[in-house]
Amino acid sequence: MVQEHDEPILKQLKDIKVKFSDAGQPMSFVLEFHFEPSEYFTNAVLTKTYRMGSEPDDSDPFSFDGPEIKGCTGCQIDWKKGTNVTVKTMKEKQKHEGFVTVRTVSKTVSNDFFFNFFAPPEVPESGDLDDNAEAILAADFEIGHFLRERIIPRVVFYFTGEATEDDDYDKEGKEADEEGEEEGDEENNPDYDSKKDQNPAECK
Repeated sequence: MVQEHDEPILKQLKDIKVKFSDAGQPMSFVLEFHFEPSEYFTNAVLTKTYRMGSEPDDSDPFSFDGPEIKGCTGCQIDWKKGTNVTVKTMKEKQKHEGFVTVRTVSKTVSNDFFFNFFAPPEVPESGDLDDNAEAILAADFEIGHFLRERIIPRVVFYFTGEATEDDDYDKEGKEADEEGEEEGDEENNPDYDSKKDQNPAECK
């Protein structure tokens, strides 16, 4: 997600927090990105709100696996003049119809960058999305869930370098390796009799 032009801005990020909805309120959580005073935008905090579904579908209640993200809302970033990295200006040459002259026009296009995270696609009332918007939202939900469940609770360990994204994988792999070693040790043991396992003693 992070592009080279995002890095100077993200160096001013000082904290990320998660806030959960109060009891009795619709289930949701808010990610808060706290920044030091920035020359890029005036916001001190950028927020992203995720709405959760906590009730089973009446038409298919047995498919309910627990709360899941149903939608998200970003926030407006108040960019200072000339610092908006969300867009880039491109110049292209256009030939005027009926004339030989060629003119250069400038147009603004969206730029790939981390801060698109705060401007997710809007879900229409009908709920119908095109494939591109659906893929973006699916990735967005996964990122929000990952930040809430994996990054923020272990942020100190990421900061100190004690945690890696492959922790769980390494743990599972290590356990599998240890089991394999134990089996291998038995086979390499001179006192190990494989026939004993293959033909257990009859119960009398």
